[in-house]
Amino acid sequence: MTDPNAPNYLDITLLGKDYRVACPPEEREALQAAVSYVDEKMHEISDRTKSNVAERIAVMAALNIAHEFLSAKAKGGEPVGGLDFGAVRRRIADMEAQLDVVLAPQEKLF
Repeated sequence: MTDPNAPNYLDITLLGKDYRVACPPEEREALQAAVSYVDEKMHEISDRTKSNVAERIAVMAALNIAHEFLSAKAKGGEPVGGLDFGAVRRRIADMEAQLDVVLAPQEKLF
């Protein structure tokens, strides 16, 4: 008999790697949609940068998705904690540059 208090799991694939994540049944469809979106973004970044370092691709995808989310909220008139979006964009660009510097030697290993 299955324990009704045990977490439910969903097997997902991101950039060709399999993961198992906890997911209540009522959130399964939403999580699958999120996985599809994140996987698409990761493939776009991988193709655009020709990078095969999964960690770098995941960080870049997270930054791009966060930027899209915050920009959409700002355009919709919803307050986003008083953020200066110019500063956010500059910070994201700075992080991308730092990632490029730090991860460039690792990419040469592959």
